[in-house]
Amino acid sequence: MESLPPYALKLVAAMAFMGYTLGSVPFGLLLTNLAGAGDLRKIGSGNIGATNVLRTGRKDLAAATLLLDAAKGFLAVAIAWIMTPPDFSDRTVTVAALAAVVGHCYPIFLGFKGGKGVATGLGAMLALSPLTGLAGCATWLSVAKLTRISSAGALAAFIIMPVVLLALYGFSFQASPKPLAAVLISVLVIARHHENIVRIFSGKEPRIGEKKP
Repeated sequence: MESLPPYALKLVAAMAFMGYTLGSVPFGLLLTNLAGAGDLRKIGSGNIGATNVLRTGRKDLAAATLLLDAAKGFLAVAIAWIMTPPDFSDRTVTVAALAAVVGHCYPIFLGFKGGKGVATGLGAMLALSPLTGLAGCATWLSVAKLTRISSAGALAAFIIMPVVLLALYGFSFQASPKPLAAVLISVLVIARHHENIVRIFSGKEPRIGEKKP
């Protein structure tokens, strides 16, 4: 069994705390409040993500929310990579990535009631594996454009990404913890979309740009 450095647990805990705290910052809510666009939790689906920000009619705020939420995931991984010795970085970056998505979905600043983790998850995946992240972004955009349903694109992306990353590692979880992190992030994001999945199959999921009844 591979021996771990004596600082391992403390470093992993520190990166988990950093990722979770960064992921907990509710940029969508902050931007809409600052811009006078209302309390995002009382608009549309009540979600704090970019899709619901778009329902305020402010495309600029939605784009900013998308980029900032993605940046949370990307930066969490980047910071962990910078602060960790190379021989241990695979572990800390995966922990930071997962923690950032958990933070977005269950933010301490909002009583653990957050978003669905799509943008933050994509940002984290782009940092963990650029090819995998790009495949996810392309899938999301393509499916969303074809169906005009953002959640359908997100679900497709988070089904594709673990498969791509597993393929890059020879369909093995032994070479790196990154594929396992991708699976766990995808399971969380898909689980957060359970209501969307029901609406998609019943034909009641709002199209992009539509206000949720």
